[in-house]
Amino acid sequence: MSGVIGPAERLADAGYRRGVLLVLLAGVLWSSMGIGVRYIEVANVWQILFIRSATLSVFLFCAMTVRARGVPWASIRGVGLAGVIGGASLVFAFSGGIYAIQATTVANAMFLFAAAPFFAALIGRAVLGERVRRATWFAMAVAGLGIAIMVWQGVEGGRLDGNVAAIISALGFAVFTVAVRWGQLGDMIPTVFLAGLFATMTGGTVCLIQGYGLDLPAGDFAVAAALGLFQVGAGLVVYTIGSKTVPAAEAALLSMTEVVFGPLWVWLVLGETATGATLIGGAVLMGALVANVLSGIRRKPPPPVI
Repeated sequence: MSGVIGPAERLADAGYRRGVLLVLLAGVLWSSMGIGVRYIEVANVWQILFIRSATLSVFLFCAMTVRARGVPWASIRGVGLAGVIGGASLVFAFSGGIYAIQATTVANAMFLFAAAPFFAALIGRAVLGERVRRATWFAMAVAGLGIAIMVWQGVEGGRLDGNVAAIISALGFAVFTVAVRWGQLGDMIPTVFLAGLFATMTGGTVCLIQGYGLDLPAGDFAVAAALGLFQVGAGLVVYTIGSKTVPAAEAALLSMTEVVFGPLWVWLVLGETATGATLIGGAVLMGALVANVLSGIRRKPPPPVI
C-alpha cells in the first residue's frame, strides 16, 4: 500500500543512514594520510611503508579473526589469484602514495589519487571487456585535462616525481579495483591484508638492502603505526560495513570526502596551500568524477512503489 512505511522499511532506512555515516567516516579517516606523513620527521618512504603495513596487517588479521570467530584462514585462501594480484597492486598504491605526499603538495597528490576510478574503467575495458558508458568516456577526457594541468604545473615547479608517484598510486588502486571485480571478491579486507603483508616484505627488503635502519624517532614510529591502524585499517573496516547498505555509486561519491579533507587538514594545521594550477586542475578532475558518479546514479531506475 502506497504511503505506508512498515517496520522493515524503517529498519532499512535506518541502516542506509548508518551506512552513509560510516562511508563518510571512512573518507575522513583516509584523508588523514597527508597530515600524518607531514608530521613524520626522519623516516623515508620505505621505512614508513614497512611500519604502516606491518601495523595494518596485524590490525586486519585481528579484525578477520573476530569476524570469522577465530578461523580467518578460509577467507584469506578464498581470495585466490585475484586477491594476490590485487594485494600486489596495492603495494604500488601504498608506496606511490607516501612518496607523492613527501614530494609534492597534499592537494596535488590527493587530486591525482582521485583519478583511480577512471584508470579502473580503462583497465576494466581492456582486461575484462567491461562496457564504458558514453558519459564516462566524456568524463575521462575532461579528467585528463585536469591531470595535464597539474602534471604540467609539477614540471614547472620541479615536482614532477611527486606527480608521477601519485599517478602510479592511482594506477595501483585501479588494478586492485579491477582484480576485485575479476575475482568477484565481495569482501576487500582479506585482499588488503595480503597487500599489507606484501608491502611489509617490500619495505623491509628495501630497507635491508639499502641499509635503512629502524633507529627512528619515537614520533615517527607512532605516526606511521597510526596510519596503518586508523588511516588504512579502520577506514577500510568502516567502509566495508557502511557500503553493505549504500549503493556502490553513492558510496564512491560519499568517500570523496578523502580528497576534500586531505588538503584541508594540512591547510588548517600546517598552513600548506595549493597553487592555482593545482586548484584548477583538481577542480576539473573532481568535477568530472562527481558528474560521472551522479550520471551513474541517475540512470538507475527508481524502486517500485508498493
